[in-house]
Parts: sequence; C-alpha cells; structure tokens
Amino acid sequence: MNRRKFLSLAAGLTVWPLSVHAVTRPPALRRLRLKNAHTGETFDGPYRDESGPIEGAMDDLSLFLRDHHCGAVTHMDVGVLDFLADVLDAVHETDATILSAYRTPETNAMLARTHFGVAENSQHLYGRALDLFLGAKLADAMTTAREMRRGGVGWYPHSSFIHIDTGPVRNWTLDETGLDRLLFDARQVILGGDHSPLVLRGGHGPLSVGQRLALHRQLAHAEFLARRY
Repeated sequence: MNRRKFLSLAAGLTVWPLSVHAVTRPPALRRLRLKNAHTGETFDGPYRDESGPIEGAMDDLSLFLRDHHCGAVTHMDVGVLDFLADVLDAVHETDATILSAYRTPETNAMLARTHFGVAENSQHLYGRALDLFLGAKLADAMTTAREMRRGGVGWYPHSSFIHIDTGPVRNWTLDETGLDRLLFDARQVILGGDHSPLVLRGGHGPLSVGQRLALHRQLAHAEFLARRY
C-alpha cells in the first residue's frame, strides 16, 4: 500500500466517530414551559436552536431564574436547563414550577441559617441548580433524573420538590419532618466517612438552643460533604 492511499484511509477512519456523535446529538430546538413559584412569572418558548443556546432566550431565563430574595441575576448554565428539559421529556411532562434557582452568597447564607440541608458551596451559587415541582410525576422525575447520572439529584418528599444540578454525580434524600424531630430529640451525632450514613443516637429531653444550633451545623456540614461526591 502506497503512502498516499494509507493516509486517505486513515483520514476516513478518523472522520467516522465524529459522524456517529453527530447522529446522537439532542434535537436542535429545545423548549421549556416554566412558572416561578415566588414571582408568578412564566417562561414559555425555545431556548436552544440548531446554532446552540438562543442568546435572547437565555437572557430571559436568567432573569426569570434570578434570586427572588434580592433580584440579583446571573448567567444560568444551559446544561441544567438541558437536564430539566430531558427529564420533562422522559416523564412526558410539559410544565414545571421553579422553587429556587440562582442564589447570591448572602441569600444562601441566610437560608443555611434558617433551613436544614442548605450546602455552603451550593450549585445554586453558580447558576447550575434548580429546585422544582412537577405535580403527580415528581417521584418519577426524581428516579429518571438519577438514572441519567448528569449531576446532583436531591429528593425532598415532605416538601414535594426535587433538586437537580450539573455538579458531580451524587444523590441524596431529605425528609424534613423527620429531621425536625431529630433536632429536638437527638443527643449525639456521629459523622461517618464521605460515603457512609449519619448515625444519630437519641437521648432524653429536648436540646438547648445552643445544642440545636450545633447539631444543625454538624448535619448541614455532613450534607455539604455528601453533595460533593
């Protein structure tokens, strides 16, 4: 085989994987229909076309998904929007209600003081996370999102929402009713390793305010570590 013929064949082999990848690309036109639970605003339309993210639509979505506590806006990660769109398609749902998207560091710190399980380095800080409600298909959406292994998926059954993000692949479940009881009744917390569960030992009598705050910090830190993996 002469050199010219060999190089021609090699070039043809190099092109083949690119052609296969092109066939598996997601549909060029992607749409979302969303409602913001806090502002009452809606978004209904395409956000991606054959050229990529649509600049005007992404600007609208970034405003729609702003920190509603203070009005601050960031550029939302198109990957988390694609994640949401794929989950909706998979469970044959067309609408979602957004409970939380972008958060400023100040808002995240405030929520960490007042709500259980808010991560110190939350993906919400970077515009890479969404908390959402889907009605009757919420549990199916949670299972589907976890099977996709696209990032983090949190399940909050008592509060009836799921969290999705484009950080590292990891899953967690928090039932806030049970955790509220633990904040009053638990007397000792043993933190396991990075992948081991928390062990909580019960005691007698309610915790003091200081003990409850200390327990809250320990549990929130453990949840933060869990979300990193």
